[in-house]
Amino acid sequence: METYRITLEWNDGRTESIKSEPDETVIEAAERAGVALPFGCLTGACATCTARLLDGRIEHRREPRALKPRHREDGYVLACVAEPRSDCRLRVGSDVHGELVSNPWR
Repeated sequence: METYRITLEWNDGRTESIKSEPDETVIEAAERAGVALPFGCLTGACATCTARLLDGRIEHRREPRALKPRHREDGYVLACVAEPRSDCRLRVGSDVHGELVSNPWR
């Protein structure tokens, strides 16, 4: 298994570059590198860790139950169960999850 470079991009313009170990999820790689990303269940069920794949290839280690097929087709991934299969670039942060669901309180 190979290691890959993960470039994380936030809406405020901040970027971080981290390296994933083989069979490591994006959240695990970020935690090891000391980069804070939002997460909740760590099982692909809550979508708190939603990111959008901008470039590269990701495979989910288990079914990302919180994503509808149309979300996956649009490039959304769940960082808690997403394992890089190439160098990749992801848009991350709580704003990304907000793109999937409408908030009736806004």
